[in-house]
Parts: sequence; structure tokens; C-alpha cells
Amino acid sequence: MALIDVNGTQIHYLDEGSRDAPAIVFSNSMFFDVTMFEKQAVAFADNYRVVRYDHRGQGGSAKAPRDKLDMDTLADDTAALIETLGLQKCCFVGNSMGGFIALRLAARRPDLIASAVIMGSSADAEVSVEAMDAVVEVIEQNGVSPVVEDILYFMLGDTTLNDPDRAATRQRVTKMLESRTPDYAHSVWNIAHRSPVMDELENIGVPVLVVAGDEDHTYPPDHSQRIVDGIAGAKYELMTQTGHVHAVERPDAVNALLKTHLADTGF
Repeated sequence: MALIDVNGTQIHYLDEGSRDAPAIVFSNSMFFDVTMFEKQAVAFADNYRVVRYDHRGQGGSAKAPRDKLDMDTLADDTAALIETLGLQKCCFVGNSMGGFIALRLAARRPDLIASAVIMGSSADAEVSVEAMDAVVEVIEQNGVSPVVEDILYFMLGDTTLNDPDRAATRQRVTKMLESRTPDYAHSVWNIAHRSPVMDELENIGVPVLVVAGDEDHTYPPDHSQRIVDGIAGAKYELMTQTGHVHAVERPDAVNALLKTHLADTGF
């Protein structure tokens, strides 16, 4: 397990592919870890340097108190990771929580980012604060297991929840959620109470691809559309039969979108 000291914490990461190749950095969703983008790493490591990492407070990265897990701090962690590993200028791919970070980096640190792909995310303040705070309370007291079914609904689309052909995906995500400990409540709280970045979108000048899932119960497509409307030149893709975690539910379709984005941006 590779750990690196950045921004006053330790971040767990995987670094694959040639160190001389252009870099793609993958930033995962809440509750997930580096394995979220495993199939993307397999698809792209032959031609790119592929870096996946766990957010502070999650996965193999160092734990942290609630007041050190806000989105701005996580974005600063990621900027420091990119600088320390020499990944600039990278293509930055973020899903949900990773998308919050992608937006902040694209707006604030264009020196680090060549382009950004933002999947199942939002630039708005959280609209479900009360519901998320209730989940936080349960996780703090009993871990994630009592609310696994609720979280599955927010993570997976209707097709993934019901299609027998996607049973393995449901089982994988369920097993992952059941393993999460009460301290994950701190990260969930920070998602619920994050600051919006809608007013920063006009500062983004790098190429941006925004991807929505038509069955996303957490951030439906209108959240993605508002991001597109706020960024000059941003492109939009709507994935069908897809919920909130695109790379997990439809990895091959995500790989195809990424290949097109990389070609379009000359990366």
C-alpha cells in the first residue's frame, strides 16, 4: 500500500502506467475507494500514467476529525498530491465527491488540470441536508450496515438495482458499504454541509465533460445541466440505465466516453 504525506495528512494511492506518459487522476465517490475506477485503470494504463487515490478520512488514507474533511481541504489534498507526484497537467476524472473536487481544482488550479470529467456531481449546495443528517446520526452510532439499503438507492440506478444481470455489481457495492465504519459519518456530514461552487464555474477555462446518469437518485441530470450551463464550452453526456456511480454500473460505456474526451482534447 503506497502512502504519501501531503497537506498535513497521509493519502493512499495507486500509481500505474509509465511515469513519462500523460497522467489521468481518478477521484472516487463517497464510501468508495481506489477500486471504484479499477476497470478504467486496466483500460488506460497502457497509454497513460493512471493515479487513483482515497480521500482523506476514507479507504486507506489517514483518518481525520469532522472539521478537517470539508471539500476545500480535500481539494487542497488533491492539489498537493498532483504536485508531489508531478502529475500536472493531468486529466482529472471525478465521480460525485470526486466531482466536487474536480470543479474546485478546475476553477482554482488550472495550472494542475489539463481537462476535467465530472460524473454524477453538483455545483450546488446539498438539497437533502435533513435526510443526510439523519443518515449521519445512524452511521455514527451503528456504522453503515443499518442504512445500506438507503445508500444503495442513492448510489445505484433502477436498472442496476433490479436487473439480474447486474446482481454482481449490487453485491459488490453492498459488501463495500457494509465494511464502512462509524467514522465515515464525518465525511457524509461534510458532503451534506458543503459550500456551493456555482459562482466559481465562470472561472473554469479548461475543457470539461459533464456526465449524468438518467437514473441518478442523488444528483439527477438537472444538476449536471446547471454545471454545463455555467462553464463556457463544457460538453454534456447523458448515460442511460445509469445511476450515481457510472464507472461501477457501466464501466465499458465510461471508458468509451473517456477515450472520446481524451481524443477531443488532444491528450
